[in-house]
Amino acid sequence: MKIGLFNETEENLDDDFKIVLKVLKNGLKILDLKKLEFNVIIVDNNYIHELNKNYRGIDRETDVISFALEDDKTFNPKERVLGDIYISIDKVHSQALEYGHSNTRELCFLAVHGMLHLLGYDHMKKEDEEVMFSLQDKILESSGITR
Repeated sequence: MKIGLFNETEENLDDDFKIVLKVLKNGLKILDLKKLEFNVIIVDNNYIHELNKNYRGIDRETDVISFALEDDKTFNPKERVLGDIYISIDKVHSQALEYGHSNTRELCFLAVHGMLHLLGYDHMKKEDEEVMFSLQDKILESSGITR
């Protein structure tokens, strides 16, 4: 498994990246997935705003965007290059404050959320949301990431 972590901001995220990597690897272990590759890229609100506008037609910033390289379920789910997850560090800070938890917890949450989207999970329907959010909670809690 190869998880690339890239910081496109001026903020030092070295310690957070160690934790995020541990959480993502734990999530893949829980899902019994081994041969995967994807990237997590930390950007600012301006950058993610442009991505959101250009690729989703939504003219505002967001917290996380996942770009899946494959949408075809015929691929072998155990040998996949998944794609890229972009996370806004500005949203990490504001949402951590809003929800009353640490920046590290928020960054881990958004990384897991993005990873699950790359794996095909979604939350558009209530039943899909229950599955995805339950899995998010399981991954975070089993990794020691709590509110």
